[in-house]
Parts: sequence; C-alpha cells; structure tokens
Amino acid sequence: MKILCLLIAPFFLTGLMAAETDKKMKVNISDLSVKTGAGVEKKLSDYKGQVLLIVNVASQCGYTPQYKGLEALNQKYKDKGLRVLGFPCNDFGGQEPGGNEEIRQFCTAKYGVTFELMDKVVIKGDSKSALYERLIRQEPAGDVGWNFEKFLVGKDGTVLARYKSGVGPEDAQLLKDIEKALQEPPGN
Repeated sequence: MKILCLLIAPFFLTGLMAAETDKKMKVNISDLSVKTGAGVEKKLSDYKGQVLLIVNVASQCGYTPQYKGLEALNQKYKDKGLRVLGFPCNDFGGQEPGGNEEIRQFCTAKYGVTFELMDKVVIKGDSKSALYERLIRQEPAGDVGWNFEKFLVGKDGTVLARYKSGVGPEDAQLLKDIEKALQEPPGN
C-alpha cells in the first residue's frame, strides 16, 4: 500500500500544481470570433497590436450617457491604437430591446458614436456568448453585474482589467490603464 501511495503521489501533486498554475493564467480572447453589427464574423485576432475597451451597452439605461464618454475616448485614443467595441445587450432590465440597425441609428444620432457597435449578445445564463464566458474570468471573476461594464484588453488579446458599470469613461484609473496599455509593446 505504501508503495502504491508513493507511485500515485507525484501524479496527484503534479495535478494540483497544474490547477494552481491555471488559476494564475491570464485570460486571453484573441482566439475568439464575434459578429459585427452588420452580422459579419470577425476574428478578435484581427485587433492584434491594438488595445480594446469592450463594453456591454444599452440604449435605455441610467448609464446610457456613457456613450458620450466612450466616443470621447474613441476620438482621443483611436489614432494611438485604442478600439472601443460596444456589445449591445438586453439582459439587464430589458434596456436594449432594439435590433442592431436601430441601436446604431440611436447611438449615432444621440451620441455621435463612431466606434464599433457589434452584434447584440447574451451575457447572462446558459446562452452566454463565448466572448463573455471568457471575459468574466477576469478578476474579480464572476458574472457581469449590469450594463456598461468594461473590460480592457491588451495588444496581445490578454484581458488586463475589469471595471464595473459605475466607472465612467473619464475615470482617472481607467484613463491611466488605457494609456499604460497603449504604451506597452505588442506581445507584453
């Protein structure tokens, strides 16, 4: 029995160490694809070398005025490599009932949005999009709490930070993190 335990123990410990290493692994989204607002499949790897700010958006939310700040970020940093990606979502209070074209028209007319508005996604429950399955692993891990939660993604597709809905686009820490990510060489 002692010999059997001695033979099995290294495999058990190796498994525990691998599980611990997996917990520390960074979340990366570059191998995923999403749909644009026009319904065209787009690989997130196409954004390699750019910093992404991924936001679940809604047109009838108390946070909807953040569209203005998100567009300001887009204008300020797009030439430096930031891409704001808005993912409309109707999972919170039914606050995004429109279709993709209706959403685009609203955002353009009311907030002058020029950043990319992607296909409407599900981010809660069993039908959660693959992108959000991956994003919610970013610490603090767990489901998205409400509309306008933000995820900052580095040039290599690694999720760098997560910001709750109340963190506006003009938040000092968010701006500092964006600027730092933009300065990083690709692949770091």
